[in-house]
Amino acid sequence: MRSLNFDKEDYRTYVKPMQLITDKPVLYVCNVDESAAKDGNEYVAKVKQAIAHEEAELLVLAVSTEADINELETYEERQMFLEDLGLEEAGAAKLIRSAYALLNLLTYFTAGPKEVRAWTVLIGSTAPEAAGVIHSDFEKGFIRAEVISFEDYVHYGSEAKVKEAGKMRIEGKEYVVKDGDVIHFRFNV
Repeated sequence: MRSLNFDKEDYRTYVKPMQLITDKPVLYVCNVDESAAKDGNEYVAKVKQAIAHEEAELLVLAVSTEADINELETYEERQMFLEDLGLEEAGAAKLIRSAYALLNLLTYFTAGPKEVRAWTVLIGSTAPEAAGVIHSDFEKGFIRAEVISFEDYVHYGSEAKVKEAGKMRIEGKEYVVKDGDVIHFRFNV
């Protein structure tokens, strides 16, 4: 049996539109005990060896430990627990980040006085495409996007203080949304 090799352009043109199941991204998740949560174990090593020829991701989680983490009351308690295990972050966060990366996704936010919402779009989406995720009228009547980076929002603590510091940007139809952007869309239909 022979396989075909495509350059990137031919792949996008001919193979990707077929949506072949064998072309879908794969994430292997190995559930281990607490002692192997940081570095894995011999079974994880066997899985790594078995999938070495694949373009797949491997994630090691200690699911019972994740359950323990979720029972803790505060963020500080969770961080102390993770530090005791030698872990930087909870496995659930790693799983979400790995899945998003594998699926080529990012998250942007809309924020108002009553609620903050997270929206998921493909990496490389323009501002009008991102607006269309909220409502198709937002995309059709897109005028501009008022954008605050997540880092600036956290640093300054509020939208008003970001504006005062001159860190809010006005972006047009060509703007490519970045992970964590906080966006207000202006539109007219």
